[in-house]
Formats: sequence, C-alpha cells, structure tokens
Amino acid sequence: MAELEAEKKVEEEEAVVKGGELLFCGATAWDAIGRRKGLEGNLVSPTRLRPLMGVNIAFVASGSSSCHCVALDVDGRCYTWGRNEKGQLGHGDKIQRDRPTVVSGISKHKIVKAGAGRNHTVVVTADGDSFAFGFNKHGQLGSGSAKNEIEPSPVRCLVSDARATACGGDFTVWLTSVEGASILTAGLPQYGQLGHGTDNEYNTKDSSVKLAYEAQPRPRAIASLSGETIVKVACGANHTVAVDKNGYVYTWGFGGYGRLGHREQKDEWSPRRVDVFTRQNVLPPDAVVSAGSVNSACTAGGGQLYMWGKIKNAGDDLMYPKPLLDLSGWHLRCMDSGALHHFVGADRSCISWGHAQSGELGYGPNGQKY
Repeated sequence: MAELEAEKKVEEEEAVVKGGELLFCGATAWDAIGRRKGLEGNLVSPTRLRPLMGVNIAFVASGSSSCHCVALDVDGRCYTWGRNEKGQLGHGDKIQRDRPTVVSGISKHKIVKAGAGRNHTVVVTADGDSFAFGFNKHGQLGSGSAKNEIEPSPVRCLVSDARATACGGDFTVWLTSVEGASILTAGLPQYGQLGHGTDNEYNTKDSSVKLAYEAQPRPRAIASLSGETIVKVACGANHTVAVDKNGYVYTWGFGGYGRLGHREQKDEWSPRRVDVFTRQNVLPPDAVVSAGSVNSACTAGGGQLYMWGKIKNAGDDLMYPKPLLDLSGWHLRCMDSGALHHFVGADRSCISWGHAQSGELGYGPNGQKY
C-alpha cells in the first residue's frame, strides 16, 4: 500500500509543471550590447521584470551569443524581448522589445522548450512540433529553405516528434523521439558544428578564391550517432556538446581553446567521444550539461562539475575536462554560461562567477561588476 501511495505521489508531482518567478540581471541596452562600452541601464542586481510579475515561468533561454531572451510560462505561452534586427523575437517585425511580449503567432500551441541563437529563436511544442523565427541566411531555422534571409514570424521546422532544442550562433540542434534519428542539425556548417563530417565549403569565384559555406536548411540526422539515443545537448557559438543514454559525452565543431575537451584545438566535423567520461566516470541520468561561447561543462559521478576550454580571461585554457573543486559537495540542478561568466543553481542557492561587463553576475551595486 505504501509503495502504491509513493508511486501515485511521484506521478502527481510529474504532472505538475514546476515554475517560478523570473529574475533578470545584466545589460538592458539591447541595441548596444557588444558594440560599445559605457552602457547605461544595466541591472546589477537580480530584478523582477514588471510584465512577468505574477507569471509562473517554467523555462528560460538565451544563448551565449544572443542579445535577446525567451521565457515560457507553465501554460505554454512564449515571451520574447531584446534585440530584434533580424526578426528573432517572432512578432512579425524588426522592432526592439524592451519588455517581455507574448509571441502571438504561436499562441495556439503549448510551448515547452526553446533555444536562442545569435539572431534566431527555435521553440518546441508539447505535441512535438517545432517553430522558428529570425535570421535564416544559413538555414538555421530548419524550414527546408534559406530563400528568405529573415523570417520575422514563426515558420514550421521540418522536424517531427521533437523533445528539445538548442541553438548555437548560427545553427540549431533538435532532439527527437524518432528511432535512429534522435539528434538533428541545420544551419551554418563552417566549423563542423552540424556533425555531418564536412564543413560544406566551396569557392564562389572562378577567377579567384572566395570561400563560402553552403547553407543547410533541412534538419538532418547525424549519421555517426544513428545507433545512439542522445538525451542532452548544449551549444556554444560554434560547437556542440551531447550526452547519450549511457552517459557518454560527445563534442564536435570549433576546437579553439580546447572547448571540445580532446586535449587539442583541432576542429571536429563529426561527434567525438570525450575520453574523460568513459569507463567508471560516465554521466548519471540527472547530469547537467552546459556550453558557453568558448567553453563546456557537465556534472559527472557524485555531481562533480567538470569544465574545459577558455574559462577566464587570464591563465591557461583547459584542453580537457577538469573538476571545479570549489563546487564539490553542492548539488547542481542546472547551469548556463555566457561568454566568460557562469551561473549554477546549486541546492537552494544561485552561484555565479567569471568575467562580467554589464553586471550580469548579479552581485549588486556594491559587488563586482566587471
């Protein structure tokens, strides 16, 4: 009887979509971020955004190279705000939004997951459909065509049974429930970040050398992972980190600063297993996986956090995963990284560290800002 009651309690807890109140810190001058110094209006302390006060937020996305944000509430509404020069907010225009605004074009769908690239956004519905909007020059929207360079309103992605999505700077990854095709990619293939064994480079001129990279607008399964079930994925600006159901970690794409964890800086055009996370150190089912612009991270056995790549401005880069001992003993629930700053949800605390330019560490007016 006790076992039945315990099972029922677990089922009830799983049926309830957990959410909370969104807090924001960092730069708010969206059109100026990354373009000039001395930005005004930075929020140096975690701050409630008025349009989302009282709204139960279940998921938040903002990529390490993006200047816009996406938030999903427990009812599946999608809010976007920030820079919008390429229509990445999905409101049918290129007007910047300083306040979180519901994306009306997908209001009939319950949105459960989202990803934000440099200038594009991808969402996944509870029914397994996927929609995207924003910059599409490289086919990163996954609509099957790159004819329209900008799609300011949501377009349907050519993906079925989608479970999750992640966006790099100019590419997109989807996880699906389709057997033999659990991970699909589309967009810019320049550094091999799509995982298809090529960068699709070609010469655009007959009389001289001018290289370009063929857009990949049709989501395509990664052939070398067809026998694996990928359960977690994270994207940096030009690299990808994925974990299969057995706890093995794969990385591919741009290899600079050691962000792929293979003890070298070579680009990888196909998924390559990270040897640190094999044998007795495979990742547990509740592992956390994260990717910043130039680094990667995950939790392994015992919840120990490992990081690799360029972790801070000064000092050597980490060519392979090394444990971050400062967080030993903490239970990490989630993590995300920007360019060179990092946030983790640990036990009931939120911990941040790294290099900040606009108060994004959230230390307050008397704390470290830069």
